[in-house]
Amino acid sequence: MECKKAKKLFRVVGIKGGGAFADFGSEVPKLAHQFMKRIDEIENSSGVEIALFEPKRDVNHLEGHYYVGVIVHEPLTEVPFGMVYMEVHQTYTTIRGNINHVGNLHDKLLNWTVDQGDNQNLETYIVETYHQMDNGMEEVEVFLPILT
Repeated sequence: MECKKAKKLFRVVGIKGGGAFADFGSEVPKLAHQFMKRIDEIENSSGVEIALFEPKRDVNHLEGHYYVGVIVHEPLTEVPFGMVYMEVHQTYTTIRGNINHVGNLHDKLLNWTVDQGDNQNLETYIVETYHQMDNGMEEVEVFLPILT
């Protein structure tokens, strides 16, 4: 679980959800499951699942929105009904590890980011990409947007 900095462009086709930040842990996977039933409708899919999260700005910021979807190889001009195409280009700090430890990964990454003297960019999305491993496990890569 090594932290690093990376500049990244994500091309995403997905669907939007929202609600209480406290419910994201259960609501995001539900919406992702619904989305994956429609994966065959998307052209140029990489097969890599992705979620983009509005950052929680402070303790009084109780509700937010997110997108679940798939990374696509090329920009799209047409997307399936009810979906959106978006591009997010940003500098991030990033870490990858077992999805069962996603909370710990976020904590470690935020601490590392601060230790590096960087500040989180609260005006753009936190990104997670999901990767099936050969051993049947799943890994998540967390991308924390930083100010440059």
